[in-house]
Amino acid sequence: MEKEINEMDKNDHRVIGKELDLFTFSELVGPGLPLWTPRGTVVREELDKFVGELREKYGYTRVTIPHITKRELYEKSGHWDKFSDELFRITSREGKEYALKPMSCPHHTQIFDRKPHSYREMPQRYAETTMVYRDEQSGELGGLTRVLSITQDDAHVFCRHNQVKEEFLKIWDIVDTFYKTFGFSLKVRLSFRDPKEQKKYLGTKEIWDTAENELRSIAEERKKEFKTDYFEGLGEAALYGPKLDFMAKNSAGRQWQVATIQLDMNLPERFDLNCINEKGEKERIVMIHAAITGSLERCTAVLIEHFVGAFPLWLSPVQVKVIPVRENHNEYAKEVFEMLKENNIRAEFDDKDENLGTKVRDAKNNKIPYWIVIGDKEIEAGKVTLESRDSGQLGQISTEELAKKLLEEIKNKK
Repeated sequence: MEKEINEMDKNDHRVIGKELDLFTFSELVGPGLPLWTPRGTVVREELDKFVGELREKYGYTRVTIPHITKRELYEKSGHWDKFSDELFRITSREGKEYALKPMSCPHHTQIFDRKPHSYREMPQRYAETTMVYRDEQSGELGGLTRVLSITQDDAHVFCRHNQVKEEFLKIWDIVDTFYKTFGFSLKVRLSFRDPKEQKKYLGTKEIWDTAENELRSIAEERKKEFKTDYFEGLGEAALYGPKLDFMAKNSAGRQWQVATIQLDMNLPERFDLNCINEKGEKERIVMIHAAITGSLERCTAVLIEHFVGAFPLWLSPVQVKVIPVRENHNEYAKEVFEMLKENNIRAEFDDKDENLGTKVRDAKNNKIPYWIVIGDKEIEAGKVTLESRDSGQLGQISTEELAKKLLEEIKNKK
């Protein structure tokens, strides 16, 4: 047990994040409000881009909403009564009351409800990466895992009841693909309400029974096809519906809740959301809420600890460091550096007045996946010497072979 604790301390994302210059906190800005450096921002953007690519295959479209809303929106959704203490509130000069959004689902209902939808248009799939804000207590804050500004890769599917299973399984495919890329095996929790505390949740017992039975059916189907086991967690449901929570354990031994898919039959009731069915009649729809990373902050923390800062090539803030041995090697080294940039490979050119050993040590300390050494032999051969963080020296290689190798590795997310 002591060994496990020491391993966790060594892998703490707060320590590694500072060493690799990924994010910082400022007393002037306030606790729980991370500031992302250029390098850390690359990691966030790459993660979000990956989620976007996976969603695009399933027909998600991007939407954008403001960061504040009138109080009335959250009164109608039920969040004001249940979570008013956790909301950051704003009063305008005219005395109007607003709140910083703690989630984006009520806003997205209004995008769906802007016009009538035929059953032929269903489902509607909206995705957005946006910050939400929750007034957590100071003692609950911790690094990137519990913050006041939470970046969610939030998506909402508005669909018919007979489309729920298919949409859930599609999102489950996205979750599996995303986390298997990093080598995680996931446990799945069916997060249900505690029947003894029905009053804590929105909606009726009948609606909840229907939703929970639907999730059991989906989980059973997945278990038969992919041998994906699950367990039930009473009292872990969201305010408006049951959910599938995906649990991942990183290499440091810490288990985190990561992705979540929620089945919501209550917000469509509260906002009177419908489509027009085959008979020309209004038909109540269902909402599915899905966050793949959970939050970009927490996901980044989990991955920092999982890889101990040594990100795979595609995710690394700096992918290649170009190191000229001496000043007279700078010109050719610069050409190689520019070639990498033209191929959209994130490269760093190290022309500091330091010896080769110091430059290589810096590349290793910053956990850069590859570095290129260029001296007399390389210039004479018209090649570069490639070294790998994980595999050691790989020998001389032409610039064309170099670009091909790196681009293939990035594309395949090895």
